[in-house]
Amino acid sequence: MKPHLGLAMMGEADFVSAILPLLQSNEIDVLEWSFDTLYNTDEPEWLNELLDFYSENNRLIGHGVYYSLFDAKWTDRQEDWLKKLKLETQKRHYNHITEHFGFMNTENFHQGIPLPLSLHQKTLQIGKDRLSRLQNVLNIPVGIENLAFSFSIDDVKEQGEFLEKLIEDIDGFLILDLHNMYCQAHNFDVDIQDLINSYPLDKVKEIHLSGGSWQKSVYGKEKLIRRDTHDDAIPEELFNVLPYVFSKCKNVEYVIIERLGNTITTGIEKENFFDDFKKVREIINVSDFQLNSKKWNKPDLSLTEPLEDLSLYKEQVLLTKMLFENEKPELIKEYPFSYFNTENWDLEMLNTARNIIKKWNPY
Repeated sequence: MKPHLGLAMMGEADFVSAILPLLQSNEIDVLEWSFDTLYNTDEPEWLNELLDFYSENNRLIGHGVYYSLFDAKWTDRQEDWLKKLKLETQKRHYNHITEHFGFMNTENFHQGIPLPLSLHQKTLQIGKDRLSRLQNVLNIPVGIENLAFSFSIDDVKEQGEFLEKLIEDIDGFLILDLHNMYCQAHNFDVDIQDLINSYPLDKVKEIHLSGGSWQKSVYGKEKLIRRDTHDDAIPEELFNVLPYVFSKCKNVEYVIIERLGNTITTGIEKENFFDDFKKVREIINVSDFQLNSKKWNKPDLSLTEPLEDLSLYKEQVLLTKMLFENEKPELIKEYPFSYFNTENWDLEMLNTARNIIKKWNPY
């Protein structure tokens, strides 16, 4: 069986209008829905009906954004998020649920990005605890997506190992986001195939593909910074590497193309989007990929009180505060954190994180 090809569904009406030809021709095998993006508002009727249709046909998968897997302090917000997730999975049938690697503790947590962490015994324990709580409310598999953003080359190289250790207790899986890999490979001068091979590829169940944008260096460097902004066509390099990924990842069930809803409006944007979809479909069709079906059984999880570490939490809050308050990257790099390996942090990446946080949290 070949992997199912689908889209990350957006909640904007112009998005469904843009993808309507694909829906009408039954070319979208599966939809991925970020269920928590509309937790505080009602779904439009058209969206509700579309998601229900894919749910009823066992072709709906869920992608969380705001759980914040590594927050070192357990909050009512996370508890409430899990309760809403449980209700959501009772309302619709999802084949699996995924979340992002990282932590988000800005006041406007619903308008930010997950920040990366280094592999540390305490951060790993926190992540395992949060992931177990997520799995505990579900009777379907849970997976984690790799990040597009890191502060250092060390974090880039160890993320595959980190993710493998993180998911082992729940028999979890990975989303291999290839554009995230593309960002990391470009920004840290790493070969993308070498980076891919540093991940536990037998754990990859889902692949993400998207486009992004380029940002000029504030340090006068000629090299541009790659951003995972989901607002442009898929880079040609990812089409070239996709057959290699299929040859290495034998448990892939889904390939999902991501694109923001308000970025497919012009004629050329629509043409590029449909071309990308067609190219991915052709690569899947000509591949000799055959899924190795693997039965999943929910693990027995013995949960006690949520694990917390207030020292780690204070450092997470402080780092976010320093980025939000536009602290100079040089001063952040020199701060004596205990849980972040700041001595190897890249100033360009710190500046990028600062810009992103200010964009989503302007007040």
